Amino acid sequence: MTDDSALYAVTPLDGRYAGRTAPLAEYASEAALMRARVRVEVEYLLALADLDAVSLDLTDDERTDLRAAYEAFDAEDARLVKQIETEGALGYDATNHDVKAVEYFVRESAPERAHPWIHFALTSEDVNNLAHRLLAKPAVEDVLVPELREVRDALVAFAHDYADLPMLARTHGQPATPTTFGKEMAVYAARLGRAVARVEAASDDLAGKLAGASGTWAAHHAAFPDVDWRAFSREFVEGLGLDYVEPTTQVNPCDDLAVLFDALRGANNVLLDLSRDVWLYVSQRYLGQDAAKSETGSSTMPHKVNPIDFENAEGNLSKANADLTFLADYLTTSRLQRDLSDSTVKRNLGSAFAYCLLAYSKLGDGLEKVAPNEAVMREDLRANPEVIGEAVQTILRREGHGDAYERVKDLTRGERVTLEDFHDLFATLDVDDEVRDELLALTPESYTGVGADVARDA
Repeated sequence: MTDDSALYAVTPLDGRYAGRTAPLAEYASEAALMRARVRVEVEYLLALADLDAVSLDLTDDERTDLRAAYEAFDAEDARLVKQIETEGALGYDATNHDVKAVEYFVRESAPERAHPWIHFALTSEDVNNLAHRLLAKPAVEDVLVPELREVRDALVAFAHDYADLPMLARTHGQPATPTTFGKEMAVYAARLGRAVARVEAASDDLAGKLAGASGTWAAHHAAFPDVDWRAFSREFVEGLGLDYVEPTTQVNPCDDLAVLFDALRGANNVLLDLSRDVWLYVSQRYLGQDAAKSETGSSTMPHKVNPIDFENAEGNLSKANADLTFLADYLTTSRLQRDLSDSTVKRNLGSAFAYCLLAYSKLGDGLEKVAPNEAVMREDLRANPEVIGEAVQTILRREGHGDAYERVKDLTRGERVTLEDFHDLFATLDVDDEVRDELLALTPESYTGVGADVARDA
C-alpha cells in the first residue's frame, strides 16, 4: 500500500476512518478469517487424532507445529493462502475456493500421513460457521464492549459531577418539571449499562455446529459408524469456547448472531438518543464545547463550533443499525438445506462492527469536549417559573383543595407568569401560614425532587 492508499479506499472505513477502525482488523479482515479457518482445521485434525477409531498418531512436536500454523499466522501466510486460491501455489492448481486453499495450506504444517485427515468428512460451512464466531466473539468482547464501557464511564462521571446542577426539563419540547443535568446523564448511563449486559450475554451464547453436508454426519458415520459423532462434535465445538447447536441443516441457522446483532442495535439506539439530546443541549447552550483554535466549524461562518462528533456518531450509529438489521434478517434464512448467498453477506460483519466502533469513538470524543453551562441553565429556569405549578397544585391537593389543579391551570396555562404572580395567588389561599411559607419557598431551581440522589447512585 502506498502512503496515499487511504485516499483511494472504496469505503470510509478503510480510508478516512481507517485509524479508528484498525482495532477490528485482527477480527474482521480476510486475513483474520483465514487464520480462524486454519485454527478450526488444525484443532479438528488434532481432535480426530485423539479418537481411538482413527489410525493417526501425532507427536507432541507435530502438534506444536500444527498449532503454530494459526498461532504464528502472519501476512505472508495470508498471501500464500490467497495465492493458492487464486493462482495456485505449492504444487496445487488454483482452487477458486477459499476453504480448500486453507486445507492445502495446513498440509504444509502437517506430516504427510496426516494429509488424508485434514478436513475429513467436513463441509466448508462446518469450518466457516465456527471461524466467523471465533472472530465475532472477541471483536465484540475485546473491542466494542470496552468502547461502550468508556462511554458509560463518561456518563457516570457527568452524573456524579453534576448531580446537583438544576436544569429545565422539556416534555413535548415545552418547559416541564426541572431535573438535574447529572440525573439526565444517569438515565443514559443506566440504559447503556443494561444494553451492554445484553450484548455480553449474546456474545457468550454464540453457538457453532459441526454436522456435515446436510446436518446428519453422513460421511462421518459412513466411515466410522461406531463413533458417537454427535458427542464428538459437541465436545469439539465447546472446546473452542462456543455453545453447541443441534440439529441443523448444512448451515448454522445463525439465530445466535441475530440475537447479538439485536443486542448491539439496542445499545446503539441508546446512544442515538443520547447523541440527539446532547446535540439539542448544545443548541440550547446548556452545554458548551471546547473549540480547537486550528479547527474550522464552517467554511463561511467563522464563529461556528459545530457538534460534529455527535452528528458523526448519529450517522454512523444509524448506518450500523441498518447493517445489523439486514444481517440479522438475512443470515437466519437459507433455501432448503443450503445456499451460498449468506457466504458473501457474512463478509460484512466487520463493516457493521466498524460502524459501531466509529460511532462509539466519535461519541466518546464529543463527550470529552462538552461541559454544562450552569449560568445558562439557571437563567432558563428563572425565565420559566410556571414549572413550579405542578408542585403548587400537588401541595394544595394534599391540603384538601379539590380545585387546586384548576386554579393553577387558570393562572399558568399558555401564559407567561412570574414568581410574583404565584405569590399573589398564595396570598389568596385559605391555608395555614406554614403551608403558605412552604409554597413561597418554591423556586424552579430548587424543584428537582430527589434527582441528585438518583444521579449519585449511577
